Amino acid sequence: MSGEPTVLLFSYGTLQQDEVQISSFGRLLEGREDAMPGYRQSLIEVTDPDVIRTSGKRFHPIVEASDNPGDEVKGKVFLITEAELKAADEYEVADYKRIQVRLRSGNTAWVYVRA
Repeated sequence: MSGEPTVLLFSYGTLQQDEVQISSFGRLLEGREDAMPGYRQSLIEVTDPDVIRTSGKRFHPIVEASDNPGDEVKGKVFLITEAELKAADEYEVADYKRIQVRLRSGNTAWVYVRA
């Protein structure tokens, strides 16, 4: 990663799994605990066979903005390259869109939310 531009990616779901990281990025990511204030989490059914095979799960978590300011979604924030961010875009199905959010730590990170 040396010399490459890096970005923060927040994950509350399958991008935290070792097998998904190896498949998507070719390496394990080092993350630290953080949270997204003002969001709530639910589950969606994924139908993409490649994503199901990689994650081992048919139901994946998904988040959306909440009316309750006390809501927050816990997860991990990872430092990744721009190329790895594009790989994460390829992994995520059409139910998700990528936006930037301010985390509880004060950092701004990319995250996948309900499209």
